[in-house]
Amino acid sequence: MSSAALSDSTRRRGLAGLLLYTFFMVTGFALLMPLVATHFVNQLHLAAAAVGGALALRQLLQQGLAVFGGVLADRFGIRPMIAAGVLLRALGFASLGFATDIPWLLLAMTLSALGGALFEAPYQAAIASLATEQQRPRYYALSNWISGVAGTLGPLIGVALLRFDFFWVCSIAAACFALNFAVVLLLLPRLDAPASPPPLRRSLSRVGRDRRFLAFVALMGGYWFVAVQINISFPLLLERLTASVDSIGVMFALSAALTVSLQYWLVDRLNRRLSPGTMLAAGVALLSAGAGVTALASTFGIFLGGIALFAIGAVLSRPSQQLLIAEMADPRALGSYLGVSSLSLAVGGSIGNVAGGWLADPSGPGATPWLAGLVFATVGAATSLGLYRFGRRQAALRSKDTAAAGVVS
Repeated sequence: MSSAALSDSTRRRGLAGLLLYTFFMVTGFALLMPLVATHFVNQLHLAAAAVGGALALRQLLQQGLAVFGGVLADRFGIRPMIAAGVLLRALGFASLGFATDIPWLLLAMTLSALGGALFEAPYQAAIASLATEQQRPRYYALSNWISGVAGTLGPLIGVALLRFDFFWVCSIAAACFALNFAVVLLLLPRLDAPASPPPLRRSLSRVGRDRRFLAFVALMGGYWFVAVQINISFPLLLERLTASVDSIGVMFALSAALTVSLQYWLVDRLNRRLSPGTMLAAGVALLSAGAGVTALASTFGIFLGGIALFAIGAVLSRPSQQLLIAEMADPRALGSYLGVSSLSLAVGGSIGNVAGGWLADPSGPGATPWLAGLVFATVGAATSLGLYRFGRRQAALRSKDTAAAGVVS
């Protein structure tokens, strides 16, 4: 069934299901992934750079292959791709509980990445299909607020389970994605592919000709370079600073608490005053400043101050980028557009994971933390400036289109 033919009640049920899906997805991810670096580096004594490389592999495979998940959703429907993806992610997270060396870690990360590649773009396409253009700003704000709630609970649950065994952290994380399989089947409506789906080459060539969209994807690589540090360099730097794994839970609790308290009302008010491009540029600037402060912190209090800046920047950035992507995506190849948009996270996030592990390694550049702060702040500042200029051009094009539509009508 096409999204245009869905009743309002079906749309509401589907969007409510996606909010529940978001809660389990973020909880499962947040209770496990931030603890991977500290478990394998500090408990199993694997090299920080090697663990960072494994995290980068997951990022690169998941976001790099997400375009194919999007294309498959365009051809075979959104719901089957999400259902298959969450089951594969559950298998990957469960297998991580048995990993004791780099090869096993790489295998678990590969399975997790392939699952994410299947469900990521279809999940975003489901939101874009079910929410009207007028609903999207509030829906994305609410979705990110729920992500904040889940992000608060996830690390706290993970740290609590870690007192028993890392195996239980992985098992509960896997269970969250297994629950999402039921959510998809019970609440998400069928959003079938068109009767004559476009060939793979046509879908990708349509995206490839959209230079404006590709420029945005390239710029967002810088954002993800900095954003992924919360899962790699920040936990390593913080545990070294405090000599306690419990401080990592405090860090994520603060970040998530700010998201929960600010996400919905702050973004809702700023949406009335700022364009999505301007808000995204401001968010990236704050996020990058926070990363720089965090890397240079000499006390736990200063570190948490940097995390607060980082979290507020993320609050502004996430819904803004989602709105811009949905606005620019061609409805005829929605899954393909959303899949290609993941390349920014694939490339920028992968480089960020490797660089973050290297910069935080106490036997290497981690001995001089100012270098990490300089790298994060420089990449972020350049990205923010580029996004600000892009946002101004996007706003000008939007105004021109609105004026042209007024003349035609």
